[in-house]
Order: sequence, then structure tokens, then C-alpha cells
Amino acid sequence: MNCVFLDRKTFVNQVSTINIEHQVADFKAYDLTREDQIIERCKNANVIITNKVLLSEMTLAKLPKLRLICIAATGVNNVDLNAAKRLGIAVTNVSGYSTPSVSQYVFAQLLTYFSCPTLHQQIVEQGEWPKSPSFCVHGPGSEELANKYIAIIGYGNLGQAVATIAKAFGMKVLIAERPNASKIRDGRVAFEVALQQADIVSLHCPLTKDTDQLFDRHTFSLMKTTAVLVNTARGGVINEVDLLQALTQKEIAYAILDVLQQEPPAPDHPLLLQQPTNLKITAHIAWASKESQQRLLDLIALNITDFTQGKNTNRVEG
Repeated sequence: MNCVFLDRKTFVNQVSTINIEHQVADFKAYDLTREDQIIERCKNANVIITNKVLLSEMTLAKLPKLRLICIAATGVNNVDLNAAKRLGIAVTNVSGYSTPSVSQYVFAQLLTYFSCPTLHQQIVEQGEWPKSPSFCVHGPGSEELANKYIAIIGYGNLGQAVATIAKAFGMKVLIAERPNASKIRDGRVAFEVALQQADIVSLHCPLTKDTDQLFDRHTFSLMKTTAVLVNTARGGVINEVDLLQALTQKEIAYAILDVLQQEPPAPDHPLLLQQPTNLKITAHIAWASKESQQRLLDLIALNITDFTQGKNTNRVEG
């Protein structure tokens, strides 16, 4: 089989595609691929690997040799699944690969916020400690995670991993039920109750019609003014205009975003232009430890192997 990787540059150079290469007769990898380059690059491809390159019905219809699309991610929004099904093209994704990386990111950010290690280091670097009349310089101080309430929104692999680490810190975990649920499942609390009680809200839900813009003015109004919001899920879960207002008006204390609605964002994105001091944004890197990226590529290799053996591993249906 001939395999084309459309956007290899979405991975760091330190990870290897060797296991994928062993599953195919010919392997070509392009750093990035524009829409108008797809047909020419993939005209002989039996397998396409795409992380974020869009594969529309019009494009798929012009690739008669294509038999398998391997999405190098969990989300499948970049492929027209219904068209792929009609054309007899199998589609697979990957999941679970980034759990250690994302959960580590969440607590790295929370520890930075509550313990302020960089600010305390700067006090010493600026020569303030030798001037202190006391044995210590309190500076911005610090807070413990122990006994703080953390609300988990989305309780899949990632949400469960964050909950496990939170318990190790002595935190109180609130597993939020779906918004507007008619029944509260055992071990969960109503969505609005979770927001009202939480010191920290950590988002791990998929972007669906039910979660699109879920965090808006109403949602922020339910949260504590001391609450911290962490989003490593999808940017569309948050109404970004409403978030900016909630932060500037101190309706919530702090937000940590690893995702935005548009990625990469426009230079004039309001959160980037007006970035308040109680907002931290990183460039969609929570998933991207080297180990996580390698696991993802190795899972793609397994998806290709299983496809050639007639198995439906990680198959996504339209």
C-alpha cells in the first residue's frame, strides 16, 4: 500500500514514523499540505494520514485508490465521514494516547498558579532575600491544592486521570453530570451544582451540539469569583467573548486555555489582543509530550496493520 502523511510538521522531529513505514510499501511525508495540493500528492495513495488537513467530499471523490484515512487525533471533524462511507473509504482515529501528557499539563499549570514558583524565584534573583529582616520572604504567598474542590467536566480517560491525580493531592473531586440532565447518575453531581462549588473547573468534554459554547455568561455567573477554569478540551466549548468579560470584570479569578476556537488564532483575536493578567494561553500543547506523540504514531501503525487484516480497530463511522 502507498501511504501519504499530509501534515508531518504537526509532530516534533524527535518522534519516529518507522512503525508506520514498516506497514506500507511506499511512504511519503509532507510537512504541511494545502487544500489545492491534496489531489496531486495523494492520487496514488491507498492510505492517507491527516492530523488537521481537511478532507472534503469533493476531495475524496477524486481519490479512487484511497482505501483508508488515518486521523492522527481523536477528533474527526476534519474528514467528511458520510462521504467516506459512501465511497467505501475506512476512517480510523486514535484515543487515549495523550492522557499522561494532558493530566500532567493540568497540574503543572495549577501548581504554577497556586504555588507561584517563578515569582518566588524572581525574588531571590532580584536580591530581595539578603535584604529581608526575616528568615523568609513571603512574596506572593502560596495556596494548597488539598481540600479544594475540582469539578471535572467530561469523565472519559482524561477526566478520570485528572481526578486520580487530584485525589492524590487531597482535593475533593466533583464529577459533573451532563448539562440539563434529567437524572443524576451515581457518583456525579448536577452540572450547575458542580460549578457553584468548584474552586477549579477542568474541561475534558468533546465538542458537540450540547457542549458548543457551553461556558458562557450564564455559566460564568454560577462560578465562584475565586474559581480557576482550565480548558484542555476544545476551544468551542467556551464563548470567548463572554470569557474575556468574565475575566476583566473578575467574575472568575483565572483561566488557563490550551485551545481556542480557531487554531492558529488570527493576530487580532480578542483574547490575544486584550490578554488580561488573569489569563494564560498556550498553543495547544497539552497533548504534545514526546511520549504522547510517539504513542499516537504507533497507534496509527497498529490501525493500518489491523485494517490490512480485516479488523475494524478504532474505526469511525459516518
